[in-house]
Amino acid sequence: MADHPTHITEAELAVLQVLWDDGASTIRHITERIYPKGSTSEYATVQKLLERLEAKAAVRRDRSTPAHRFAAILTRADLVDQNLRTVAEKLCDGSLTPLLMHLVQNSKLSKADRAALREMIQKHDDQPRGKGQ
Repeated sequence: MADHPTHITEAELAVLQVLWDDGASTIRHITERIYPKGSTSEYATVQKLLERLEAKAAVRRDRSTPAHRFAAILTRADLVDQNLRTVAEKLCDGSLTPLLMHLVQNSKLSKADRAALREMIQKHDDQPRGKGQ
């Protein structure tokens, strides 16, 4: 995960979602997934979005074939983590607890979800702590 949050726009997120779902892809494939009736201008838009994501170290380009392939470096989990931490910093003095409490209290968690949450907390509690934790 990056040390500093990477701001990802909605359009860039659409590209990342294709890469997360489909794996490494060409610009043409990504364009067809985002814009099913894609035009030349939409292809150029996706190309520009990929250039921005590459500059942000969110994707990598494989130049070994004539049609370059792009793959996500930034994972969905890392992006979720970055965004949650940003919200926690802005709204909760850096604490994730109010966010977690809100999500648990205001979501319809299934019995399986609640069990998984309890198990995750138990595993976390059972882990040895380092100094200062």
